[in-house]
Amino acid sequence: EASPAPPPLPFAAEIARFAELDAASPPPACGYLFVGSSTIRFWNTLDQDMAPYPVINRGFGGSKIEDVDFYFDRVVAPYHPRAIVFYAGENDLSAGQTVETVVANFQRFLDLKTAQLGDAPVYFISLKPSKLRLAQMPLQAEVNARIRALADARADLDYIDVTPAMLDQGLPKDLYVEDGLHMNPQGYALWAQIVKPALDRDARSGRMCAGQTVATAP
Repeated sequence: EASPAPPPLPFAAEIARFAELDAASPPPACGYLFVGSSTIRFWNTLDQDMAPYPVINRGFGGSKIEDVDFYFDRVVAPYHPRAIVFYAGENDLSAGQTVETVVANFQRFLDLKTAQLGDAPVYFISLKPSKLRLAQMPLQAEVNARIRALADARADLDYIDVTPAMLDQGLPKDLYVEDGLHMNPQGYALWAQIVKPALDRDARSGRMCAGQTVATAP
């Protein structure tokens, strides 16, 4: 009797859709790759918010850092990005992972990046405080502190702190849709103001990418 088919890999449909998108419309060479969980996936205004820089959105909803690691060869490596903007880790804590596990999985991401993309910079956006996950803010703060320390020690890692701007007297501002977890347009507008300058600095650096430079910041 035939053995049962293995269960489908998590996120297989989303990953297959990325391949279809790439086949239909090849992504820009030397672009800025945004990768991670649904907070990236739902950034519908990313193209406009980061203009004139070419961006690629490869967020997939519900993903944890270990999922981005698992699919690294399909959601990161093929694009040979000039730089990577990374947001994940929130779902990991929510699923019960320890701070140590979350940080170790991100270090594995950096190892994969170094092995395949060399010194391409990674911008880690701090885990965001949300209404739904108020109880996890202390753990989020620990992860953020560990990643910030890692960024201080690595030339290829920058830490982008969105947390203070999202808080009012220690509680999350009204930047969320009804689920209390995902951001509304005002939330993304705030992120754009904080993240875009990092791309401006990178563009001004004159660093080469696959033999070419991108548009310089005005």
